[in-house]
Amino acid sequence: MRLRFGTFMAPFHPPEHSPTLSLENDLQLLEHMDRLGFDEAWIGEHHSAGSEIIASPEIFIASAAARTQNIKLGTGVVSLPYHNPLWTAERMVLLDHLTRGRAMFGVGPGALPTDAAMLGLEPSQMRPLLEEYLAIIMQLLTTDEPVNYQSDRLTLKDARLHLRPYSDPLFDMAIAAVASPSGAKLAGQYGHGVLSLGATVAVGMDVLAHHWTIQEETAARYGQVADRSKWRLVGLMHLAESEEEARRDVQYGMEQWFRYFQNVAAFPQMAVDGGNLDEMIDFVNGGLGVVGTPDMAIAQIEELLEQSNGGFGAFMTLAHNWANHESTMKSYELFARHVMPRFQGQVDSLIGAANRAEVARPGLAEKQLIAVDEATNKYENEKEILLT
Repeated sequence: MRLRFGTFMAPFHPPEHSPTLSLENDLQLLEHMDRLGFDEAWIGEHHSAGSEIIASPEIFIASAAARTQNIKLGTGVVSLPYHNPLWTAERMVLLDHLTRGRAMFGVGPGALPTDAAMLGLEPSQMRPLLEEYLAIIMQLLTTDEPVNYQSDRLTLKDARLHLRPYSDPLFDMAIAAVASPSGAKLAGQYGHGVLSLGATVAVGMDVLAHHWTIQEETAARYGQVADRSKWRLVGLMHLAESEEEARRDVQYGMEQWFRYFQNVAAFPQMAVDGGNLDEMIDFVNGGLGVVGTPDMAIAQIEELLEQSNGGFGAFMTLAHNWANHESTMKSYELFARHVMPRFQGQVDSLIGAANRAEVARPGLAEKQLIAVDEATNKYENEKEILLT
């Protein structure tokens, strides 16, 4: 199938940078990706720890949608345990209308324990709440039946959507999955896609095929279809014209990103190794991602396709801000120019035509020279006749 490409934008910015300018750079990157022909982008929700500074993916998507034309924009993800599911569904339906169907709805339990702690939530509560609230949202989105729900945290009485979705029958939906089977199970239960976060981090690489097996088995139990085209993998990449240039580029911000996951974010599934910049780059290039060239990126994606044991629908580069803004924009341009066409059937016919022309060139070139000689001789003969 035609592989889709995009980005997963948490985003990650150094806490000492102007958040206003950082957010503007994120929006400019999405405009750039839209012009380059990327398919989709997923925007995160975080409320603590200093680096991931988008608190409302819905608001950010509304702003990005006004500045783009084609790229689809998803919540990556709304942390459902933090929100009233009725109002969450209402916001997504409104966004579906405002974007004319370009909005996508990604959900998860919440990644940062420091976010949940401010709401008095324990990590053990997050996945059960995700399941309960997603069930409510699906009833609201797919039926006209009123929802009644009572818990120690939430009350809903004859709740219905005020506005029905723009998309027919519904906008794309995806469940986040890192290491646990809960995301894949929920995706299978409802026939949604899976966002495999950290797919190229060590823990993610070990569970890729396992995620799909869980989704298939669960989908069969619930009468759903597990669709590989809805499976999205998120990986680590920064590209330049040469590996040496790429390694220089990431001097800008890679160390800060690694230190964030090593020392700040209580998110052990995204554990990364490396004591200095060279070790960090080698850690990525040791099979987890690419700091290098488009050819290295192509090889990495081919490896992931093989490892997934049947393929997936989309590859998302993590918007990590390892390089400065200009080099980051260039990395996405190189990706769109050299990597994407290799997996979308856009260059095979051109390469075939070039190869056939190369094989045929000696004989055709000889015929061309003969034709030129014949035309020249004919002209000379005609001129001689006219002169006489």
